[in-house]
Amino acid sequence: MSSAPHLPPDRRPIVISGPSGVGKGTLYKRLFEKHPDTFALSVSHTTRKPRPGEQEGVDYHYVTKEEFQDLISKAGFVEWAQFGDNLYGTSKKTIQEQSAKGRVVVLDIEMEGVKQVQRSDIKARYVFIAPPSEEELEKRLRGRATDAEGSILKRLAQAKLELEYAKTPGVHDKTIVNDDLEKAYKELEDWVYTPPTDS
Repeated sequence: MSSAPHLPPDRRPIVISGPSGVGKGTLYKRLFEKHPDTFALSVSHTTRKPRPGEQEGVDYHYVTKEEFQDLISKAGFVEWAQFGDNLYGTSKKTIQEQSAKGRVVVLDIEMEGVKQVQRSDIKARYVFIAPPSEEELEKRLRGRATDAEGSILKRLAQAKLELEYAKTPGVHDKTIVNDDLEKAYKELEDWVYTPPTDS
């Protein structure tokens, strides 16, 4: 018998950001496993082709550039950005649909996306996942052995910008250093389930 969802007292969408390779996905996937039926990942739209094993509506909503541009023109995105030749975006409809089902929506987005959400009319909570150090992040990225050298250097340059931006006062409600996975997860879960303050 499944138990009722254990909902956090603060039901606003959670925006989780941090440099590539920092372990964001590992952390929020664990949150989803521990609290099934409570959270929903906002599935982004993208113009890139699916990678082997990826599924439509699970990993991304795969659309053409024309369809993506059409959504932009209709103000259908909370945030969107271009990486390389591909466009990525979070649609307002996706967030509304999941919220209507009583779930707390989690958005995994980059720094530019965070800025756009903060400028939008969506009230959200912001958590930044930081590496123990830039050296450790580089080690993790190289350890994945999935990226070419040029791509790794690009990701590291982007990580520097994100880490710098995260130091801006008031940008994130919480910063978690992912040095130890268990400790970082506990910190994330505790923060997610903290009652909202009136500030």
